[in-house]
Amino acid sequence: MSFSDYLFDTVLVLLVVRQIRESRFTTRMVVLPLAIIAAVVKSYLHTIPTSGNDLVVIAGLTAIGIVFGTISALTTRVRTDGGRYALIKAGWVSAGVWVLSMGGRFGFAIWATHGGGPSLYRFSLAHHLSIDVWTAAIVLMALGEVLARTGLMVVRTQRALATQPTSGGDPAQPALTTV
Repeated sequence: MSFSDYLFDTVLVLLVVRQIRESRFTTRMVVLPLAIIAAVVKSYLHTIPTSGNDLVVIAGLTAIGIVFGTISALTTRVRTDGGRYALIKAGWVSAGVWVLSMGGRFGFAIWATHGGGPSLYRFSLAHHLSIDVWTAAIVLMALGEVLARTGLMVVRTQRALATQPTSGGDPAQPALTTV
């Protein structure tokens, strides 16, 4: 694993962990995870293998990522400060699910590149999987998780703001602010 692998995983984990403290939901909170996952996809997802049982593994892990992202988003508290800004606070369940899934992928990558490769190769052969399926499935799992969580957070903050009357200030103030 390279330094950038460690960096991507660490930053994605810290994005949610730092939300344990309540803060404004900003444009940065949408753009940063999307930019990071776009860089991961560009760096690692060169092909989507379709032979044997590859699509089953890819679909399964992608679905698991979407479920984890959904759980993380739905267990994050969303409120407003009276209607002008959306405030979010990730609970322990939200952060725990996020860290568990990101850590699981990270642990798998470390295992696969530091001694687990031969076992993974034998397992892949026995189950009619191409060896490239693992990279694609892990990346698509992360993509599903980031898109699900980020998308749901945008929807939830927009709904929270729409149900609150604006208290002073400009009623045209965008829901997502830059901070």
